[in-house]
Amino acid sequence: MKEIFNRRSIRKFTDQAVEQEKIDKILRAAMQAPSAINEQPWEFIVVQDKEQLSKLSLTSPYAKPAADSSVTIVVLGNANELKVAAGLDEDLGAATQNILLESVYLGLGAVWLGVATSDEVKENVRKFFDLPDHIKPYAMIAIGYPDGQENKFVDRYKAERVHNNIW
Repeated sequence: MKEIFNRRSIRKFTDQAVEQEKIDKILRAAMQAPSAINEQPWEFIVVQDKEQLSKLSLTSPYAKPAADSSVTIVVLGNANELKVAAGLDEDLGAATQNILLESVYLGLGAVWLGVATSDEVKENVRKFFDLPDHIKPYAMIAIGYPDGQENKFVDRYKAERVHNNIW
């Protein structure tokens, strides 16, 4: 539970490379996410090349942290794997959250860079990777060793947002 409470959006990273073993653990955590009728429609692109990371950071005004990350994982949905199309965003959101939490567990920093919320950004990512039509861009997660920021507890609980039995 510590990782849930301590996770923060880390946008600045050192130059230290994230070890392949940690990247593998992050991807394994992503694929352990719950999925509607266990479809597991996720696909991932792991970007580590510095030149490619720099270019990828230009696909969205909010993707700048990708340029300085050690690795950015692009979360994609495979529409050919869907029986419950409405569950795609939920499945990919759960996988993305698992990436963020495993990153904290491994002593890394990470930030969720939205893609699915903008048609323009989705199209930019689609073109960047030359994705086929059935592969849907969802998110990018920039990951690295934190530089000056840290994952630490900030109490966000708001009792007034909890409703018991009635609104």
